[in-house]
Amino acid sequence: MTNILQTALGPLVEFVWMEADLLDAKRYAEWLALWADDGKYVIPIDQDTESFEDSLNFAYDDATMRDMRVRRLSSGQSMSASHAAQTVRTVSRFVRLPDSARGDARLRCAQHLVEYKFDRHRHYVANVEWTIRSDGDKFEIVEKVVRLVNSEDALAGMSYLL
Repeated sequence: MTNILQTALGPLVEFVWMEADLLDAKRYAEWLALWADDGKYVIPIDQDTESFEDSLNFAYDDATMRDMRVRRLSSGQSMSASHAAQTVRTVSRFVRLPDSARGDARLRCAQHLVEYKFDRHRHYVANVEWTIRSDGDKFEIVEKVVRLVNSEDALAGMSYLL
């Protein structure tokens, strides 16, 4: 039997769309459940780096850090979360990348995120790469790397997950 990750981009795209929808709806517990236990969520400052652990990052989160980030966003106690931003993500231009050394699927797409907070819109544009593992018909995120196109500029505090 052929692994579904090897046959089509469609199921992977649908998975990424679902992830974006969960984040926009602030359904963070469900978002956390999408991740592999060893998964990494990375927002590097250097767009070209592949060595995230040796680079400066906006985020380099393992399971513990993702959980802590979600708690801050959900608690209402954090200044950045007390008036949570409304967000809408558009993800498009999907490209299948070579599988990881473990055989996990990899893909890249463009993401345009619009934030609305305090009567102001902000736009964040990124190339996003996912490594996704298949466990039968279930997917889990092994790695998500968000490469903001303006990552080296001064950025306003982001009170949500990219």
